[in-house]
Amino acid sequence: MTERKYHLHHGQKGAALAIRVTPRARKNEITEILSDGTVRIRLVAPPVEGKANEALIEFLSEVLEVPRSSIEIVAGQTGRDKLISVLNLDAATVQQRILNRLE
Repeated sequence: MTERKYHLHHGQKGAALAIRVTPRARKNEITEILSDGTVRIRLVAPPVEGKANEALIEFLSEVLEVPRSSIEIVAGQTGRDKLISVLNLDAATVQQRILNRLE
C-alpha cells in the first residue's frame, strides 16, 4: 500500500461585497444600499489608470478597519459594478461597519 500525500491549504474566512462605484464625486462616501444588496459608493478619484480602484480599496480599508491587503477586487476592475473580497472579516461585521458609515 502506498502512502498518499496530502496538500493542505490555509483557508481564510472572509466576506464578499457587491459595489457600484460613482467616480469624480465631491467626497468619498457610502450613499446607499440598493434593493439587491449592492453598496453604492461615491469616490473623488477619476476612473483612469486604476485610480478609482485604488481609492476604493483605500476607502474600504478605512471603513472596514482592515489592512488594504485584506481587500481585493475580484471582478469588475474596469466597470462601475465590482465584486470585492474582504479577508478575515465575517459578513455580519462588514455589514455593520458599512451601515455605520452610510451617509
